[in-house]
Amino acid sequence: MLRPGKPLSLFLVLLALSGNAAALELENCRISAGEAFPSLKARCGTMARPENPDDPDSPVITLRVAVVPALNLEPMPDPVVPVAGGPGQGTIEYYAGTSSAFEALRRDRDILLVDQRGTGDSSRMTCPSDDDLADTTLSTQEIVAYSTECLDGLPHDPRYFTTSVAVRDLEAVREALGYPTLNLYGISYGSRVAQHYARRYPETTRTVVLDGVVPPQLPLGPEIATESQAAIDRIFARCAEDPDCNERFPDLASRFADLRSRLDRQPVRVKSADPVTGAFDTVTFGTNEMAAALRLLAYNARTIALVPLLVHEAANGNYRPLVAHFQMNTSALAETLALGMHNAVMCSEDVPYYSDALVDDAALAASYMGPLQLEALEAICSAWPAGTVDPDLHTPLATDAPVLLLSGDADPITPPRYADMAAINLKKAWLLTGYHQGHGQIMVGCMPRVIADFVSRASLTDVDTSCMEANFVMPFFLDYGGPAP
Repeated sequence: MLRPGKPLSLFLVLLALSGNAAALELENCRISAGEAFPSLKARCGTMARPENPDDPDSPVITLRVAVVPALNLEPMPDPVVPVAGGPGQGTIEYYAGTSSAFEALRRDRDILLVDQRGTGDSSRMTCPSDDDLADTTLSTQEIVAYSTECLDGLPHDPRYFTTSVAVRDLEAVREALGYPTLNLYGISYGSRVAQHYARRYPETTRTVVLDGVVPPQLPLGPEIATESQAAIDRIFARCAEDPDCNERFPDLASRFADLRSRLDRQPVRVKSADPVTGAFDTVTFGTNEMAAALRLLAYNARTIALVPLLVHEAANGNYRPLVAHFQMNTSALAETLALGMHNAVMCSEDVPYYSDALVDDAALAASYMGPLQLEALEAICSAWPAGTVDPDLHTPLATDAPVLLLSGDADPITPPRYADMAAINLKKAWLLTGYHQGHGQIMVGCMPRVIADFVSRASLTDVDTSCMEANFVMPFFLDYGGPAP
C-alpha cells in the first residue's frame, strides 16, 4: 500500500529517533473541544516519531502534545496524563471539553496531553467517507468494500497505530519533557492504554485512575449488545419503580418490545430537520437506527433521563425526537473518532481474540441491538491488517502502583464487574461505583475532588468518599419541559 506524505528532513528523523528533549519544544497556544467551544491556554508542540518504532528507516509521523500548566507556581514534578477513549478520540479535544473536572488535579500538577497516534492532530487516521457511518443498511460485502477503500486512503500504515506502539510514544514524550513519573487517567479504551503503560513502564508510573474500566483479558465487542440491553432493562425497571415515571409511561418495557417488533417489520420514513445543519431530509428509521440512538443515550445519566419519554413518543408514532438523536449521534461519532485508528485497534487487539465462548448468540439475538454491530466489526476486520500487539497486552495488570477503578452501575458498555476483572492482580486497588451513573465518573458530583485526593496521597485510605451517596442523579423527564417539580 502506498502511503503518500510530505518529505521530512534527515534532521527531523534524527530528532525522532534520539528521544532527546530537543525533539519537543513547547510554545504558547490555545486548545479547544471544537470551533463552537471556548479555548484554553496551554503550551503546545509536535514531536516527530518513527511510524514503526523498531525500524529507523520507516516514515516519520508527528505527535501533537499540549501541557496545561499547574495553577501552583511550584507544582509537583509528576503531571496528570488523561488518555481519551474511543478508540479514536483525541485526548486534547477530550480534555478541553471536560477541563472543569480536572481543575482540582491541576491545582498542584501540570496536565500533560498527548493526542494518541492516529487521533486528533497526531497524524490522524481518518477514512475518506465517514458519512457512511450513518448507513445501517450496508451488506457485509459493502462493509468490506468500504473498509478496503478506507485502507487505501489512509496516510500511514495502520499496523503501527495500536496500544502497544502508543505507550512507547507516551514514554518518549515523558522523556523529552523531563517528567520523572506520570499520574495516568484513562477513560474507557483509554483505561487499556493506561494499564499497558503501567505494565511497560512501572518505574515511571506513580498512580493510575481507570474510569469505565476495560479489563485487559476481555476483548471488546461480544458483550456490547448484551450489556446495552441490560442497561435499557435497568432504565425501564427504574422507571417502573418511580411513581411519576410509571404513571406517565406505564408498561414501558412491553411498549418498547412492541415498538421494536413494529420497526423490524416495517421501518418508517420520517421527514426531519438535521439537528446540526438544519436541512430537512427524509430518514429511514428502523430497529438499527433506533439502536444507534438509544445506545449512546444510555451512556450518561443526563441523557438516560430522556429515554422513557423518547421511547413513549416513538411508541405513539412520534419518531422525530429519536430520529434527531440518531442523526446527532452519527454526526458526532464521525467528527470525534478517527475511524482508521479505531479499526487499527479493534482489528488487532479485539476481533482476532473473539471465540464462540465469548459470544452468547441467543442473548445477542434477543437484544435490541442484535448482532449488527458485532457482525460489522468482523466484516471490517476481515479486510484489515492486524498490527503490533505485545504478547502480554491481554494479561491482567500486576503493579505496586496505586490504582483507583471507577464504574457506574448503569454503564451500558463497561459494567462494574469489568473493574473487578481488571483488579484481580493489583496490589493497591480501590474500586468505587456510582449509583445510577453511566459511562465515566470524573464529571459526576464530588468525583473530581475524590480523584484529586487520591492522586495527591497516592492512596484512597483516609479519603472521604461518602459524598458519592449524594451525587446528583437526573430524574426522568416526564415531558419536554423536564422532570416533575
